[in-house]
Amino acid sequence: MGIFSRLADIVNSNINAILESAEDPQKIIRLIIQEMEETLVEVRATAARGIAEKKDVERRLARLQEAQAEWERKAEVALRRDREDLSKAALIEKARLGETVKALSQERDALTTALAQGEADIAKLEAKLRDAKTRQKTMEARHETASNRLKARKQVYDSRADDAFSRFESFERRIDEKEGQAEALELGKTRTVAEELADLEADAAIEDELKALKQRVAKSGQGN
Repeated sequence: MGIFSRLADIVNSNINAILESAEDPQKIIRLIIQEMEETLVEVRATAARGIAEKKDVERRLARLQEAQAEWERKAEVALRRDREDLSKAALIEKARLGETVKALSQERDALTTALAQGEADIAKLEAKLRDAKTRQKTMEARHETASNRLKARKQVYDSRADDAFSRFESFERRIDEKEGQAEALELGKTRTVAEELADLEADAAIEDELKALKQRVAKSGQGN
């Protein structure tokens, strides 16, 4: 029957011990859960058959007990009419039915005991199943977290990442060199008098134009 051969194997199993000795705990716990679910269906079906059988036995017992009561009534009637022979025959029939009643009572008691044990086993199995499913969720969450951490670690220590950063540093050094070359060209240069006068004239022209613009704006505002 797969991993477990009997219901007792599942009910009495130590899930921790099974998982510790397994090469692939996730696979094993999936198989355990599958086996438990299938066994639970089988046990419930067996219990359903037992309940139906017990009800049938109880109905037969009730009919036999009614028949016994009827034979006892007939024995009493016969005795009242001085027919002791018929009364005795009626009591013999009652006794004959009594043997069947005794056998059926024993069968009913055995079914009651079996059903009680089955109910207890179902409760234990359901508890084991809940425990296994909880462990499955925990293991899946831990596996996902571990996988993500491993992936991140691999990226951190991946040589391709180191190569990329090396290239960035190379580009930065080349830019630094070009900037240094540009700044070097400006070193030692002094502005000529002509260049400084030209800048002053340009600044003066801009100031004059700005002054004229302000005057026009002021006149325009007064006209409004």
